[in-house]
Amino acid sequence: MGEQPHIVRRPEHLATGGTDSEIRRSCSHGDWTRLHRGAYVSTQPFSELDAHARHRLQVHAIARAANADAVVSHTSAAVLHGLELWNTPLRLVHLTRNRRGGGSTSTHRQVHSALFTADEVTTVDGLRVTTLARTVVDLARSLPFEPALVAGNSALHRTPLALADITSNLAGVPRHPSHRHAFHAIDAMDGRIESVGESRSLALFASEHLPMPEPQVQIGDARVDFLWREHRTVGEFDGQVKYGRFVPVGRTPGDVLWAEKLREDRLRDAGWQVVRWTWADLSTPQVVSDRIRAAFNRGRTHSRPPSQPCK
Repeated sequence: MGEQPHIVRRPEHLATGGTDSEIRRSCSHGDWTRLHRGAYVSTQPFSELDAHARHRLQVHAIARAANADAVVSHTSAAVLHGLELWNTPLRLVHLTRNRRGGGSTSTHRQVHSALFTADEVTTVDGLRVTTLARTVVDLARSLPFEPALVAGNSALHRTPLALADITSNLAGVPRHPSHRHAFHAIDAMDGRIESVGESRSLALFASEHLPMPEPQVQIGDARVDFLWREHRTVGEFDGQVKYGRFVPVGRTPGDVLWAEKLREDRLRDAGWQVVRWTWADLSTPQVVSDRIRAAFNRGRTHSRPPSQPCK
Protein backbone atom coordinates (compact mmCIF):
# COMPACT_ATOMS: atom_id res chain seq x y z
CA MET A 1 0.00 0.00 0.00
CA GLY A 2 1.31 3.44 -0.94
CA GLU A 3 1.98 6.40 1.32
CA GLN A 4 -1.15 8.14 2.64
CA PRO A 5 -1.52 11.32 0.56
CA HIS A 6 -2.36 14.69 2.09
CA ILE A 7 -5.83 16.12 1.49
CA VAL A 8 -5.59 19.51 -0.18
CA ARG A 9 -8.52 21.69 0.86
CA ARG A 10 -9.49 24.66 -1.27
CA PRO A 11 -9.50 27.29 1.55
CA GLU A 12 -6.00 26.24 2.64
CA HIS A 13 -4.77 26.22 -0.95
CA LEU A 14 -6.09 29.72 -1.57
CA ALA A 15 -4.72 30.96 1.76
CA THR A 16 -1.19 29.95 0.73
CA GLY A 17 -1.36 31.79 -2.60
CA GLY A 18 -2.92 29.12 -4.78
CA THR A 19 -5.73 29.81 -7.23
CA ASP A 20 -8.90 28.11 -8.43
CA SER A 21 -7.36 27.99 -11.89
CA GLU A 22 -4.51 25.87 -10.53
CA ILE A 23 -7.02 23.52 -8.93
CA ARG A 24 -8.98 23.13 -12.17
CA ARG A 25 -5.77 22.59 -14.16
CA SER A 26 -4.44 19.97 -11.72
CA CYS A 27 -7.72 18.07 -11.89
CA SER A 28 -8.08 18.28 -15.68
CA HIS A 29 -4.49 17.05 -16.16
CA GLY A 30 -5.10 14.14 -13.79
CA ASP A 31 -2.55 15.31 -11.24
CA TRP A 32 -5.22 15.71 -8.55
CA THR A 33 -8.28 13.61 -7.77
CA ARG A 34 -11.36 15.30 -6.35
CA LEU A 35 -12.61 13.55 -3.22
CA HIS A 36 -15.42 15.96 -2.47
CA ARG A 37 -16.32 19.55 -3.08
CA GLY A 38 -13.21 21.56 -2.17
CA ALA A 39 -11.07 18.52 -1.20
CA TYR A 40 -8.40 16.95 -3.41
CA VAL A 41 -5.49 14.49 -3.27
CA SER A 42 -2.53 13.75 -5.52
CA THR A 43 -3.71 11.12 -7.98
CA GLN A 44 -0.67 8.83 -8.10
CA PRO A 45 -0.32 8.03 -4.37
CA PHE A 46 -4.12 7.85 -4.08
CA SER A 47 -4.30 5.24 -6.85
CA GLU A 48 -1.74 3.08 -5.02
CA LEU A 49 -3.89 2.76 -1.91
CA ASP A 50 -6.17 -0.20 -1.27
CA ALA A 51 -9.94 0.29 -1.27
CA HIS A 52 -10.17 0.77 2.50
CA ALA A 53 -7.42 3.40 2.58
CA ARG A 54 -9.01 5.31 -0.30
CA HIS A 55 -12.37 5.21 1.44
CA ARG A 56 -10.78 6.44 4.67
CA LEU A 57 -9.51 9.52 2.85
CA GLN A 58 -12.95 10.11 1.35
CA VAL A 59 -14.46 9.89 4.82
CA HIS A 60 -12.07 12.53 6.12
CA ALA A 61 -12.81 14.79 3.14
CA ILE A 62 -16.58 14.53 3.50
CA ALA A 63 -17.13 14.20 7.26
CA ARG A 64 -15.21 17.36 8.07
CA ALA A 65 -17.51 19.31 5.75
CA ALA A 66 -20.75 17.73 7.04
CA ASN A 67 -23.33 19.05 9.48
CA ALA A 68 -22.12 19.31 13.05
CA ASP A 69 -24.63 16.71 14.27
CA ALA A 70 -23.56 14.09 11.69
CA VAL A 71 -21.44 11.09 12.66
CA VAL A 72 -19.62 8.61 10.43
CA SER A 73 -21.62 5.37 10.37
CA HIS A 74 -22.35 2.06 8.64
CA THR A 75 -19.62 0.84 6.22
CA SER A 76 -17.60 4.04 6.63
CA ALA A 77 -17.50 3.56 10.39
CA ALA A 78 -16.49 -0.08 9.83
CA VAL A 79 -13.55 1.06 7.69
CA LEU A 80 -12.41 3.56 10.33
CA HIS A 81 -12.69 0.87 13.02
CA GLY A 82 -10.49 -1.41 10.88
CA LEU A 83 -13.06 -4.16 10.30
CA GLU A 84 -12.79 -6.68 7.50
CA LEU A 85 -15.56 -6.37 4.91
CA TRP A 86 -16.66 -8.58 2.04
CA ASN A 87 -18.89 -7.73 -0.93
CA THR A 88 -19.66 -4.38 0.69
CA PRO A 89 -19.63 -1.34 -1.62
CA LEU A 90 -17.41 1.56 -0.58
CA ARG A 91 -18.51 4.05 -3.22
CA LEU A 92 -20.47 6.24 -0.78
CA VAL A 93 -19.39 7.74 2.52
CA HIS A 94 -22.07 7.01 5.12
CA LEU A 95 -23.10 9.54 7.73
CA THR A 96 -25.96 9.51 10.23
CA ARG A 97 -27.74 12.58 11.55
CA ASN A 98 -29.51 12.40 14.90
CA ARG A 99 -33.07 12.90 13.71
CA ARG A 100 -36.06 10.81 12.73
CA GLY A 101 -36.34 11.65 9.05
CA GLY A 102 -34.75 13.42 6.11
CA GLY A 103 -32.05 11.08 4.80
CA SER A 104 -30.48 11.76 1.42
CA THR A 105 -28.04 10.33 -1.12
CA SER A 106 -25.72 12.27 -3.42
CA THR A 107 -22.80 11.40 -5.68
CA HIS A 108 -20.30 10.76 -2.91
CA ARG A 109 -22.28 10.31 0.31
CA GLN A 110 -25.36 8.82 1.91
CA VAL A 111 -26.86 10.58 4.90
CA HIS A 112 -29.03 8.41 7.15
CA SER A 113 -31.51 9.78 9.66
CA ALA A 114 -31.67 7.78 12.89
CA LEU A 115 -31.66 8.57 16.57
CA PHE A 116 -28.53 7.73 18.56
CA THR A 117 -27.35 8.42 22.10
CA ALA A 118 -24.11 10.01 23.24
CA ASP A 119 -22.73 6.63 24.35
CA GLU A 120 -23.20 5.29 20.81
CA VAL A 121 -20.62 7.76 19.48
CA THR A 122 -16.84 7.59 19.81
CA THR A 123 -13.86 9.29 18.17
CA VAL A 124 -11.62 7.64 15.57
CA ASP A 125 -8.92 9.54 13.66
CA GLY A 126 -10.32 12.77 15.06
CA LEU A 127 -13.81 12.11 13.64
CA ARG A 128 -17.08 11.38 15.44
CA VAL A 129 -17.96 7.79 14.60
CA THR A 130 -20.59 5.30 15.74
CA THR A 131 -19.23 2.86 18.31
CA LEU A 132 -18.31 -0.66 17.29
CA ALA A 133 -21.53 -2.10 18.71
CA ARG A 134 -23.74 0.45 16.97
CA THR A 135 -21.75 0.04 13.73
CA VAL A 136 -22.21 -3.74 13.72
CA VAL A 137 -25.94 -3.34 14.41
CA ASP A 138 -26.31 -0.75 11.64
CA LEU A 139 -24.59 -3.11 9.21
CA ALA A 140 -26.70 -6.07 10.36
CA ARG A 141 -29.81 -4.00 9.65
CA SER A 142 -28.70 -2.77 6.25
CA LEU A 143 -26.48 -5.44 4.66
CA PRO A 144 -27.36 -8.94 3.43
CA PHE A 145 -26.72 -11.77 5.89
CA GLU A 146 -23.30 -12.86 4.59
CA PRO A 147 -21.48 -9.48 4.49
CA ALA A 148 -23.10 -8.50 7.81
CA LEU A 149 -21.77 -11.71 9.35
CA VAL A 150 -18.27 -11.04 7.99
CA ALA A 151 -18.19 -7.56 9.54
CA GLY A 152 -19.62 -8.68 12.88
CA ASN A 153 -17.25 -11.61 13.26
CA SER A 154 -14.33 -9.35 12.39
CA ALA A 155 -15.37 -6.92 15.14
CA LEU A 156 -15.74 -9.72 17.70
CA HIS A 157 -12.45 -11.39 16.79
CA ARG A 158 -10.22 -8.34 16.27
CA THR A 159 -11.46 -6.02 19.04
CA PRO A 160 -12.55 -6.28 22.70
CA LEU A 161 -16.20 -6.00 21.61
CA ALA A 162 -18.43 -8.69 23.15
CA LEU A 163 -21.50 -10.26 21.57
CA ALA A 164 -23.51 -9.02 24.55
CA ASP A 165 -22.61 -5.44 23.57
CA ILE A 166 -24.07 -5.99 20.11
CA THR A 167 -27.26 -7.70 21.30
CA SER A 168 -27.80 -5.00 23.92
CA ASN A 169 -27.51 -2.28 21.27
CA LEU A 170 -29.91 -4.15 18.99
CA ALA A 171 -32.42 -4.53 21.82
CA GLY A 172 -32.45 -0.75 22.28
CA VAL A 173 -34.69 -0.32 19.21
CA PRO A 174 -36.85 -3.48 19.09
CA ARG A 175 -39.38 -1.94 16.68
CA HIS A 176 -36.86 -1.02 14.01
CA PRO A 177 -38.25 -2.32 10.67
CA SER A 178 -35.07 -4.34 10.06
CA HIS A 179 -34.84 -5.74 13.60
CA ARG A 180 -35.64 -9.34 12.61
CA HIS A 181 -33.18 -9.23 9.70
CA ALA A 182 -30.44 -7.89 11.98
CA PHE A 183 -31.16 -10.45 14.69
CA HIS A 184 -30.72 -13.29 12.19
CA ALA A 185 -27.17 -12.14 11.39
CA ILE A 186 -26.20 -11.22 14.95
CA ASP A 187 -27.47 -14.56 16.28
CA ALA A 188 -24.95 -16.32 13.99
CA MET A 189 -21.93 -14.15 14.91
CA ASP A 190 -19.02 -15.83 16.69
CA GLY A 191 -15.78 -14.20 17.81
CA ARG A 192 -13.87 -17.45 17.35
CA ILE A 193 -14.18 -17.09 13.57
CA GLU A 194 -10.81 -15.80 12.38
CA SER A 195 -11.16 -14.81 8.71
CA VAL A 196 -13.50 -13.62 5.99
CA GLY A 197 -13.43 -17.08 4.41
CA GLU A 198 -14.44 -18.74 7.68
CA SER A 199 -17.28 -16.23 8.13
CA ARG A 200 -18.48 -16.94 4.61
CA SER A 201 -18.28 -20.65 5.41
CA LEU A 202 -20.49 -20.09 8.45
CA ALA A 203 -23.00 -18.27 6.22
CA LEU A 204 -22.90 -21.21 3.82
CA PHE A 205 -23.70 -23.66 6.61
CA ALA A 206 -26.72 -21.54 7.55
CA SER A 207 -27.99 -21.15 3.98
CA GLU A 208 -27.56 -24.88 3.30
CA HIS A 209 -29.29 -25.82 6.57
CA LEU A 210 -26.28 -27.69 7.89
CA PRO A 211 -25.81 -28.08 11.64
CA MET A 212 -23.59 -25.37 13.10
CA PRO A 213 -20.09 -26.70 13.93
CA GLU A 214 -17.73 -25.76 16.75
CA PRO A 215 -15.10 -23.36 15.35
CA GLN A 216 -11.37 -23.46 16.11
CA VAL A 217 -11.17 -26.69 18.09
CA GLN A 218 -7.94 -28.31 19.25
CA ILE A 219 -7.74 -32.05 18.52
CA GLY A 220 -4.45 -33.39 19.79
CA ASP A 221 -1.78 -31.39 17.98
CA ALA A 222 -4.23 -30.23 15.30
CA ARG A 223 -6.27 -27.05 15.51
CA VAL A 224 -9.17 -27.39 13.10
CA ASP A 225 -11.36 -24.67 11.62
CA PHE A 226 -14.68 -26.44 12.20
CA LEU A 227 -15.74 -29.57 14.06
CA TRP A 228 -19.01 -31.48 13.79
CA ARG A 229 -18.31 -33.68 16.78
CA GLU A 230 -21.37 -35.92 16.61
CA HIS A 231 -20.79 -36.48 12.89
CA ARG A 232 -17.09 -37.27 13.42
CA THR A 233 -16.24 -34.65 10.80
CA VAL A 234 -13.64 -31.90 10.59
CA GLY A 235 -14.10 -28.99 8.19
CA GLU A 236 -11.17 -26.95 6.88
CA PHE A 237 -11.42 -23.73 4.91
CA ASP A 238 -8.36 -23.72 2.67
CA GLY A 239 -7.59 -20.02 2.22
CA GLN A 240 -4.24 -20.59 0.47
CA VAL A 241 -2.40 -17.95 2.53
CA LYS A 242 -1.23 -20.63 4.94
CA TYR A 243 0.87 -22.02 2.09
CA GLY A 244 2.27 -18.71 0.89
CA ARG A 245 2.45 -15.41 2.73
CA PHE A 246 2.58 -16.92 6.23
CA VAL A 247 5.21 -19.60 5.59
CA PRO A 248 7.54 -19.71 8.63
CA VAL A 249 11.12 -18.52 8.20
CA GLY A 250 13.36 -21.32 6.98
CA ARG A 251 10.53 -23.31 5.39
CA THR A 252 9.07 -23.42 1.89
CA PRO A 253 5.41 -23.55 0.82
CA GLY A 254 6.08 -27.17 -0.12
CA ASP A 255 7.21 -27.90 3.45
CA VAL A 256 4.03 -26.38 4.84
CA LEU A 257 1.84 -28.27 2.37
CA TRP A 258 3.52 -31.58 3.26
CA ALA A 259 3.11 -30.90 7.00
CA GLU A 260 -0.57 -30.13 6.38
CA LYS A 261 -0.98 -33.44 4.55
CA LEU A 262 0.60 -35.35 7.45
CA ARG A 263 -1.65 -33.46 9.90
CA GLU A 264 -4.72 -34.46 7.88
CA ASP A 265 -3.53 -38.09 7.70
CA ARG A 266 -3.27 -38.14 11.51
CA LEU A 267 -6.81 -36.83 11.83
CA ARG A 268 -8.14 -39.49 9.44
CA ASP A 269 -6.15 -42.23 11.20
CA ALA A 270 -7.72 -41.11 14.48
CA GLY A 271 -11.20 -41.70 13.04
CA TRP A 272 -12.21 -38.23 11.84
CA GLN A 273 -13.64 -37.47 8.41
CA VAL A 274 -11.91 -34.41 6.89
CA VAL A 275 -13.59 -32.08 4.39
CA ARG A 276 -11.80 -29.19 2.70
CA TRP A 277 -13.09 -26.33 0.59
CA THR A 278 -11.49 -23.30 -1.01
CA TRP A 279 -12.45 -19.67 -1.60
CA ALA A 280 -13.65 -20.60 -5.10
CA ASP A 281 -15.81 -23.42 -3.67
CA LEU A 282 -17.78 -20.89 -1.63
CA SER A 283 -19.43 -19.70 -4.85
CA THR A 284 -21.05 -23.15 -5.22
CA PRO A 285 -22.58 -23.74 -1.77
CA GLN A 286 -24.35 -26.97 -2.72
CA VAL A 287 -21.07 -28.55 -3.81
CA VAL A 288 -19.59 -27.82 -0.38
CA SER A 289 -22.69 -28.94 1.52
CA ASP A 290 -22.88 -32.19 -0.47
CA ARG A 291 -19.23 -32.82 0.39
CA ILE A 292 -19.91 -32.24 4.08
CA ARG A 293 -23.04 -34.41 4.13
CA ALA A 294 -21.14 -37.22 2.43
CA ALA A 295 -18.56 -37.00 5.21
CA PHE A 296 -21.39 -37.16 7.79
CA ASN A 297 -22.60 -40.37 6.14
CA ARG A 298 -19.10 -41.88 6.21
CA GLY A 299 -18.75 -40.87 9.85
CA ARG A 300 -21.95 -42.73 10.79
CA THR A 301 -20.62 -45.97 9.33
CA HIS A 302 -17.16 -45.65 10.87
CA SER A 303 -16.32 -48.71 12.93
CA ARG A 304 -14.77 -46.89 15.90
CA PRO A 305 -15.19 -43.53 17.68
CA PRO A 306 -12.66 -40.83 16.91
CA SER A 307 -9.67 -40.45 19.17
CA GLN A 308 -7.09 -37.75 19.77
CA PRO A 309 -4.45 -37.99 16.97
CA CYS A 310 -0.93 -38.71 18.10
CA LYS A 311 1.78 -36.09 17.73
